Order: sequence, then structure tokens, then C-alpha cells
Amino acid sequence: VQLVESGGGLVQSGGSLNLSCTALGIVYTIDTQGWYRQAPGKERELVAGIGGTIIKYGDAVKGRFTISGDSAKNTVYLQMNGLQPEDTAIYRCFAAVRAGRERLGTHWGQGTQVTVSS
Repeated sequence: VQLVESGGGLVQSGGSLNLSCTALGIVYTIDTQGWYRQAPGKERELVAGIGGTIIKYGDAVKGRFTISGDSAKNTVYLQMNGLQPEDTAIYRCFAAVRAGRERLGTHWGQGTQVTVSS
């Protein structure tokens, strides 16, 4: 199983960036897919996750970030608008997998750096 991430980079405050994440080699069902982020010296926090019609956002990004998905491609997309310096972090894609009703675990991508300059 491999989560292939793309996007991220450096942007000025108020700017926008896009992230994408494709899950390869998964033979079971993806229950939820999305991103967490972690900044230096801070705890990991949920950015956004999507599972079917259920979408959840972290409080810090509500109203600014939008997650969408293509289940046929096992791919999720994150549109990040109104970026602020406090959004600077490593963003890691995750995919929670299940077989029927049994949860099998969570796979993680390597992460991508998002840096917002003031």
C-alpha cells in the first residue's frame, strides 16, 4: 500500500494551495481518507477527512479548506484558501481501511511541506 501525495509548497499569506493524495495497492475499502498536519512543537491535528458523504474539518481550517474525493481513483483533494502563517506544517495523507465492518488500520503518506510566509 502506498499513498502518493502531491502539491504543497511555499505561498504568501492569503494565498492558495492544492494537495492531492492517491492510495495505491489497497484491495479493501477505504473508510476515510484525508489529511492531518503537524507543525514544529505542536501536536498533530486533523485537517480534513472524507468518507462517503461524511466530511469532517478541523476547527482551524473550517471555512477556508475544502476536501473532495474520487472514490473510483482512491484519490482525495484538498483546496486550501486564505492560507495563514499558522497553517505552516507538514501535511500527511491518511487512509483508514476496512474489510466489511472490520477496521484494518490506517495507512500514512510521507507528508508534504506547506509553508505560508507573512
